[in-house]
Amino acid sequence: MKKVSFTEMSKGTKEDYIFLDKHEKNFASKTADRILKFMSSLTETLEGYQVSRLEHSLQSATRAYKNGESEEMIVAALLHDIGDELAPMNHSEYAAAILKPYVSEKTYWIVEKHGEFQMFYYAHHLGGNKNKRDKYKGHKYYEDTINFCENYDQNSFDPNYKSLPLEFFKPMVKRIFSRKPYSLNTKK
Repeated sequence: MKKVSFTEMSKGTKEDYIFLDKHEKNFASKTADRILKFMSSLTETLEGYQVSRLEHSLQSATRAYKNGESEEMIVAALLHDIGDELAPMNHSEYAAAILKPYVSEKTYWIVEKHGEFQMFYYAHHLGGNKNKRDKYKGHKYYEDTINFCENYDQNSFDPNYKSLPLEFFKPMVKRIFSRKPYSLNTKK
């Protein structure tokens, strides 16, 4: 397989970077497939929970779908905890970073902040501040994030809930991740 001529980026040629750009665009076009493969592997539960990470995600997305949310929000609900495996101490920011190029500012903010907003349901049991989210009062997406947590996150740990399968959400994920990244769009 052809390779670039450089061993230091500063010595790359225009031809090298055109060649790499083609490969990077091809790789980026398969992001949805990699995400879906990763999601399908989340079949084990975090010790103590009644459902797997995948089932929690499916319940969240199913609830958003049944509530008539936009496709973007449904995919965000599906992927909101994708960071749990690799970034348990900042999973919200990790998930938001994956979504950021493809979703609106509002959806990005909701996913990025949902971890802090979820503390409302449990932090006081552990000696923490359940009202940590209050520091965002007045923010234009504050109520939206409360609603996301209330309707799609905190209530999606039910082993008896009938969620839709990952295959159902596959076309939505593919459409969201095939969008032109917002950073390249002229409008947001």
